[in-house]
Amino acid sequence: MIGAQQEREGPQRAPQEREGPQRARPPREGTPPGGARRERREHTRAALLQAAQRLWAERGVHGASLDDVAAAAGLTKGAVYSNFTGKTDLLLALLEHYTHARFGTEVHELLHETDQPVAERLRRAGEGYRHRLGTEDARLLALLLVEFWLYGMRDYAAGWRLAEWYEERRGRLARHLPDVDGVPAADRAALAMAMDFGLAAQHLLDPDRVPADLYATGLDLILGPALRQPRSM
Repeated sequence: MIGAQQEREGPQRAPQEREGPQRARPPREGTPPGGARRERREHTRAALLQAAQRLWAERGVHGASLDDVAAAAGLTKGAVYSNFTGKTDLLLALLEHYTHARFGTEVHELLHETDQPVAERLRRAGEGYRHRLGTEDARLLALLLVEFWLYGMRDYAAGWRLAEWYEERRGRLARHLPDVDGVPAADRAALAMAMDFGLAAQHLLDPDRVPADLYATGLDLILGPALRQPRSM
């Protein structure tokens, strides 16, 4: 019976022989390629960061919700949560974005351009600091830093994450400093950051009596002994 059935129907073919070679399915219509998706995502993040920067500087962190940020960016609240886990995550991303060069460029050169005398490196750091404080961005960033500090003081979870952010930045600086005169490198890093932010706050309110030139003097007092310490081979 089986043989007769095979004679009537003919030999069975493998599925691949019946259907032919499988072809890759083309991408769905309207789906952007990977590069375009990344570019669009970066554009969305930049728009949200810019909107948050403006609103939080004007109204404070508690005065502008994520709905407000999304609306100011011309986006939906879903766009916020597709890029950030919440307000604290957006706050930290903004803090990192707008302070990356603030306490970084001058100090980086101060630490790594060891072919220059310490006095020259301090002078250049002071010039860069004075230039930054003369821009409108300096005032905006000062407002944001105060708002972020207040937000962290009022919200325990946010405060813990902000403290971790500060600790990470202190660690970046301390890694390049030796312990000198009984002062640990971590303490010098904390003092240098406090001087950087605190001097900016005073200068922006009273530039005549608190000149930005004090920055180089402060760095020399705090980091100078470590910078002049001979490097161990």
